[in-house]
Amino acid sequence: MTAMSTPSLPLADLVRLVRQSREYHRLTDAIPYTRFMGIGVENLAGEMLCRMRYAPHLIGNSLLPALHGGSLGALLESSAIFELLLRTDTERVPKVISTTVDFLRSGKAQDTFAKAFITRQGRRVANVRVEAWQDDRTRPIASSHALFLLSEP
Repeated sequence: MTAMSTPSLPLADLVRLVRQSREYHRLTDAIPYTRFMGIGVENLAGEMLCRMRYAPHLIGNSLLPALHGGSLGALLESSAIFELLLRTDTERVPKVISTTVDFLRSGKAQDTFAKAFITRQGRRVANVRVEAWQDDRTRPIASSHALFLLSEP
């Protein structure tokens, strides 16, 4: 049963439910943008990763073909937000204060994975680093550093 087939829960309640159950798809299925982008949160080999499933609309350069930079940026930002929602006690969607994305190599027309790391967290602000890869985790295709507002003053 997915969040789409159940009555809509307030975000804070859904996040608490997903933290306990680890049924990450309930959260990603409830967000139209992540459904459209094919971004989901999965428990792979005992760690929480994001996966962006390949779809033709994610391609930016059809001659290579290579993933659009905006698609990779969406994966990186979503990964950071899900990490903050599921690993901290915040109940609101964190707001991006600033972000820097490094595109390291072309993303192929295939599934892409991302892992976020909270590098520093205060009461109101958190720093998050994210790496994205395809075939080989040691050869990332993109990375980002972002600063998020967790709560309003």
